[in-house]
Amino acid sequence: MRVHKLSLLAVVAVAGLSLTACQGSGKSSSGSGDSSAPSSQSSASQGSGSQASDGSAASTGTSGKGTATGRSGASGGGTAAGGASGACPTSHLAFSTSGGMAEGTLVVNLKNTGSATCTLKGFPGADLKSKDGTVSAERSTVAPVAVSVKPGEETRFTLHYPPNTSGGSGETFTGLVVTPPNETHSRTLPVSINVPVSDGSGPAVTVDPVGTGK
Repeated sequence: MRVHKLSLLAVVAVAGLSLTACQGSGKSSSGSGDSSAPSSQSSASQGSGSQASDGSAASTGTSGKGTATGRSGASGGGTAAGGASGACPTSHLAFSTSGGMAEGTLVVNLKNTGSATCTLKGFPGADLKSKDGTVSAERSTVAPVAVSVKPGEETRFTLHYPPNTSGGSGETFTGLVVTPPNETHSRTLPVSINVPVSDGSGPAVTVDPVGTGK
């Protein structure tokens, strides 16, 4: 009887231990399940952050965004603010003129005064004004290209006109009305351009696309 009782007690004790172990294992699994969810979310956030920058591992979402923004700014693509750079509006450009490399040329400089990189592509409008009227420059045969201009930087275009070598007084233009590509707002710049009086058979006033010489 003693042996039987001891065996029964041993079985009961083992069963109790097994039940306790099962309950403990259940709590641990539940706790592990609770902690695994944030861990998975954290990993997803880290993966998203790494992919947003350069695809490298061990980069948190915050540092990934910071890296992506910094590299975009450094590359000069104008995408640090998110998306491609837009067209430069007239209100974010400062205009100035300088002499060209050859006689009969005038360089017009356009400086980006805005806070973001913008893009210029195409021919500007260029109208010369005198006391007698206005002459609109014709487009040259130079192919236009897109030019990205960072804040504080500038690009330019060249105006070509026939210099007055006739010995006569010619016609003097005192204003140049410039309209940037894809814009409707203009700026008038003071100039002093003297061309010979012509019956229309002489060389025309022409303008190159923005980005010439950059």
